[in-house]
Amino acid sequence: MLKKISVLDQSPIHDGKGEASGLLDTIELAKLCDEAGYHRYWCAEHHATPGYASPCPEMMAAHVACNTKDIKAGTGGVMLTHYSPFKVAETFRVLASLHPGRIDLGIGRAPGGNSHAHAALAAPRQPISHEYYPQQSAELVGYLRKDLPGNHPYKGVNVEPADGACPDIWMLGSSGGSSELAGQLGTGFALALFIGTHERNSSIIDAYKRAFVSSAQMKKPQAMIAVAAITADNKEEAEFIAASHVYWKVQAFRHGVRDPLFPPEQALSLKKSLSLSDQAYFDETMNTYLLGTADDCLLQMQELAYDFGVDEVMVVNVTYGFEDRKRTYQSLANSFNQ
Repeated sequence: MLKKISVLDQSPIHDGKGEASGLLDTIELAKLCDEAGYHRYWCAEHHATPGYASPCPEMMAAHVACNTKDIKAGTGGVMLTHYSPFKVAETFRVLASLHPGRIDLGIGRAPGGNSHAHAALAAPRQPISHEYYPQQSAELVGYLRKDLPGNHPYKGVNVEPADGACPDIWMLGSSGGSSELAGQLGTGFALALFIGTHERNSSIIDAYKRAFVSSAQMKKPQAMIAVAAITADNKEEAEFIAASHVYWKVQAFRHGVRDPLFPPEQALSLKKSLSLSDQAYFDETMNTYLLGTADDCLLQMQELAYDFGVDEVMVVNVTYGFEDRKRTYQSLANSFNQ
């Protein structure tokens, strides 16, 4: 049964405005979603990516927490292979101490940008390989929960403030690759259904739940799914609005080109010049979105929550127009709260 709806904000740049405007729009949207009753508000991490404004989700989460009252603020997520687990632990211990009970630390292994940005983040050292992600994740959890193994070289290093709160820790995944690791580390698990066009099923969440090891901070497995949704007066209008982001995905994931978001009519015009293969990918991607009226989208969210055995769904919404985006979150909340 769907009990909670939440937000994943990729801080898109709306209406052809300057890039910094995307950061301000995030704060405005967070206030709206706080008032509307959403449970969490997570900020994403993207580097050197036209169309998206925020490379610093921890800073955005801090501002969201400062500018809202009840909604949980967090990251979806910190891309851990760029960073020292100790430094991430320090950052989120501070955040959780300033906003007790309201901070989520979501982590992932994706680079969040192209190879040049990945290299620049690591300079003058070499980038950390993805193969170290399980080790980094275990260290991060150990620092925050104060349970590093006795033989760990940094066992005696305190994460300040030593008496501070521990954030809720979540692991992100777009397939089954991280689900069992999340379970073994006793973190929450968020399955990103909005990434890619491949089919995923409840076995991923089931594997997480079977592997789950409880801790003082998280006694029971907590899982959710994240979906892309756009609401409008009808499905055709929602598809029109979605065209901006769908075209962006075609260029980014098929060709490595990260353009700004184009207005929907321009995106649909550009689609006509794509190869037949790219047009098919455009249509496949469009079919992964939940589109239609708020009631239609909420019904699909409820069905997915039931199928995956979760009680929380996180909504991703990227549109060219900011008003279209605000309308989706407000209308979904109105429908959910009826």
